[in-house]
Parts: sequence; structure tokens; C-alpha cells
Amino acid sequence: MNKPSDIAIIGVGVTPFGELFHQSYDDLVRDAAMQAIKDADITMDEIGAAWLSTAFPEIGVFKGRSGMDLCEPLSLFNIPVTRVSNYCASGADAIRNAMNALRAGACDVALALGVEKLRDRQPQDSIVKMMVEYGHPFLQKGFTAAGTFAVYANRIMKEYGLTREDIARVSVKNHFHGSMNEKAFYRKPCSLDEVLKSPMVANPLSVLDSCPTTDGAACVIMVRAEDVDRKKHDPIFIKGLGLSISTGWDLPFFDPNHDFLSFEATQTAAKMAYEQANIHNPIDEIDLIELHDCFSIVELLTYEDLGLCKKGEAKDLIRGKETQLGGNIPVNVSGGLLSCGHPVGATGIRMVVEVSNHLRNKAGERQVNKARTGLTHNIGGPGAIASVIILSNAN
Repeated sequence: MNKPSDIAIIGVGVTPFGELFHQSYDDLVRDAAMQAIKDADITMDEIGAAWLSTAFPEIGVFKGRSGMDLCEPLSLFNIPVTRVSNYCASGADAIRNAMNALRAGACDVALALGVEKLRDRQPQDSIVKMMVEYGHPFLQKGFTAAGTFAVYANRIMKEYGLTREDIARVSVKNHFHGSMNEKAFYRKPCSLDEVLKSPMVANPLSVLDSCPTTDGAACVIMVRAEDVDRKKHDPIFIKGLGLSISTGWDLPFFDPNHDFLSFEATQTAAKMAYEQANIHNPIDEIDLIELHDCFSIVELLTYEDLGLCKKGEAKDLIRGKETQLGGNIPVNVSGGLLSCGHPVGATGIRMVVEVSNHLRNKAGERQVNKARTGLTHNIGGPGAIASVIILSNAN
């Protein structure tokens, strides 16, 4: 069902992503929120409700277990504040909930903030350890995200003639983009040879095919489109938002019909968002994309799941540099997760901030020329949950 662009983003903020040992969880919350408040030209007292996205409060700094961890650093009390956790789609889900509250008339100004502090912990307290100790007593043993996506990589290489070099080209492209992003963790370009020779993590994925875990926060402030003050706001409108949970955590490995060539969750979320935004041919109607390149292979799979090309043709997009800055449809001009890193609760909102800056013509040297419509995509679980958001600078 098509919907009007009735929700507008009027303020955005994002911290640097990286090993931010000098900043606490509360510091990151304040940094991102105050940037967004200033950008929206409002006061904190005008916020009517807020959503906090933190995916993993159980590890690291033990923050983000409830909305209180957003209230305290901002002195944001006596309003509804809700903590959202939906793996890598947590940030997008916080935005979705804020949108619904605005549409319902439950508030007039909504704040969605994602934050994660993943570096303040010992290596023994990793996400992998958490999954093994708190997940399924059998299915989670030996489970890693890299190992999961490596299965997809080997499958698509066999079926469609994708090469190891094609996978590495994604990392080369995104690290090149990241070198222009002052808030990215990795700001150094890399060569194809460097990616291919970096240590193997899960064949065929190497270290430089894998995103780092990082600290970071991002924030957006939203209102109904009818409440935008054009004299002080530079609004970005949410044209469509789809979120889908299409499988359980381990189901793909036990489903005899699963081909390991695509993610149903991404396809379903994209269909929802495209229908709402009236998008029929995404490669022609979308100007830039921030998608979930937690591993290089995921970007290539997502080209096909988003309908940017036919099955088996993702390799043609990366070989032809169609998704590089200056190409037909630039992807991950922020540097993506491969350069920015992945503070899980913050990533989805960071992507929205990035696309919003391009649509406002405020992205600096990595600005996508004449950008009017952008898309963000997250996938987590891995592969079980996906979100797609479509943004435009026109109502």
C-alpha cells in the first residue's frame, strides 16, 4: 500500500566510529543527540518521545538495557522512552517505532538514537562467546557470522561464476570511500592484492572482507511533515520503510529449499518499502544506497536482493564500477561497515544520517551528485532480519 511522505527527519547527528576508549556510552549518547538537536534547531524540552537502539547491553559496558540509559545522559525525563533491540536492524526499528508514534499522534517530536560500546571489553567477552553461552545449547556451538556468510560466498561463486577477486573488489571500493569520511574507523584505501593477502577468517572471506566491531552513536529527530518549519528545517522525508523477520536464527541451514544465494528477509523488506515509495525500477529511481556490508559478500548478495540487477549479475556491477562514487548507483559512499565499523545498535541510524546528508548536499568530497532519493538496508540474525528505508528530499 502506498503512503504519503508524512514523516520528516529534521535533525541528524553522528559520532566518529572506532575505538573510542576516551568516551563513555553516555558521552556518545550526548554527542549524537546534541548534534541532532542543534541541526533541528529545537530544544530538548520539545522531544515528546524517544527510542534507544542498543543491540547488546549484555556485553561490554552493560548499558542500554532500558530507556533509562537514554534519559540519564540527556536529562530527558517524564516522557516515554523505549529501548529497542532487533539485532542489526535495531536502529531502523527504532525509527519505525518513532514514525508510528508520530502517525498515531502520540507525540509531535520524536527522537531515535542508536548507540553501542563494543570495544570496552576483553577479547574473551566477545559477541561469539555471548552467543555460545546464552544461545541454543547445540546450534550455537562453533557459530560465527563469518562462517555463515562464507557458505553463501562459496555457493554464489559456484553457481554464478563470481570470483574471489570480485568479493575483494567490494572491500577495495568501500575502503576508498571510507578514506574520505572523517567519521569512519578505517580511513586508508587498500589494494586488491592487500585484500586477497590479508589473513583468512572463513574461506573465502579474509580480514579485509570483514567489518570491525566499534563504538559509536547516531541520532535522528523526526516530526510529521505538516509540522516542518521550512524557515529553519532542511527536511528529509521517509518515503518507505520495510522490516521483515523471514526465518529463525538457524533455519536456513536446516531448510532443504534454501539455496544460499539470497536473503528472503531483504527481498520482503525491500518489497514493502518499494510499494510504499512507489519505486518500480530501483537502479534508475534511487541515487545512492547504504547497505549492510558486514562482509564483502553480503553487499554483492544484496545488489540482487534489492533488485539492482538480475540473479548472477552482481559481479557485473562491481566489475564495471557501477556502485563506486561517480558510478550509476553509488553504494556505501560512507565506506560502509567495512570502513566505519559496526556498533550494532547505531549502524542503521548512521546510514540514515549519511543518506540524509547527501540528499541535503552536505556530504563534502564524497557527495553524490544531484542525489534526490536514497536507500538504507540492514540485515542481521544473520540473514533472519532485514530492514529497508527509502528517503527523499522531496515531499
